[in-house]
Amino acid sequence: MAIFKGAGVAIVTPMNDDETVNYDKLNELLDEQIAGGTDAIVICGTTGESACLTVEEHLATIKECVEYVGHRVPVIAGTGSNCTRDAIAMSKKAEEYGVDGLLCVTPYYNKATQKGLIGYYTAISEAVHTPIIMYNVPSRTGCNIQPETAAYLAKNTKNVRALKAASGNLSQIAKTKSLAGDDLDIYSGNDDQIVPILSLGGLGVISVLSNVAPAKAHAICQSWFDGDVKKAAKLQLEAVDLIDSLFCEVNPIPVKTALNLMGKKVGPLRSPMCEMEEKNVERLKKSMQAYGIL
Repeated sequence: MAIFKGAGVAIVTPMNDDETVNYDKLNELLDEQIAGGTDAIVICGTTGESACLTVEEHLATIKECVEYVGHRVPVIAGTGSNCTRDAIAMSKKAEEYGVDGLLCVTPYYNKATQKGLIGYYTAISEAVHTPIIMYNVPSRTGCNIQPETAAYLAKNTKNVRALKAASGNLSQIAKTKSLAGDDLDIYSGNDDQIVPILSLGGLGVISVLSNVAPAKAHAICQSWFDGDVKKAAKLQLEAVDLIDSLFCEVNPIPVKTALNLMGKKVGPLRSPMCEMEEKNVERLKKSMQAYGIL
């Protein structure tokens, strides 16, 4: 059974002015997302500035999210690491808190071999019972899960169930699905590829766009599931300019800026993330205005 189907939001981590985590604001965002039709919450992923959170903050944010959401929608926690032992420890704690899934990015910086990736995901799988979504984002990690590796893990572990596919390589994603079949669910990790990946048998998206337009991201997926391919494609294409602007600087700089422009008051970014270049802020504003969210 799939962890979720549709648009899951890769939610930002709101900060107070002193850069501590703003849990009250997080809960406000969670309510707004669920009311907007978001199908799942992905907490402490890349968009949630997980790399800049302490272990204590990371775990506290996951715990707060699980408790506040209260099973209204599935909660998936980012628990991957460049160290297998750390990934296991984080995954076990998240499981204790009651998450519905674990999002485990490939070991960044280390650039693991395919054999190393099999060892990494197998070790996490053996340590927990919660379903695992592998996260493949080579542009950020320097590490690429090859189709044969993804299929092997889907078929030879008890709970590696899905792949967040953010390689941008549709041919690779198609090959992965052809090799893994129904043993592996696939979610788009790129908002501009939701419909193409749905067409290859994907189940939805783990979305940055959903932070600012949850109903629209959900509608792209739901239209496809309802059999209205034309509407799904139309909604996908209408969002392309905004999606491009949300990635004109490294994520999550633009999306957090966008939320602040919308009056959501999600606070500052943590260094080495920094404020957007003014020319890019103007570009983002124009895209948001054209999309009707500003």
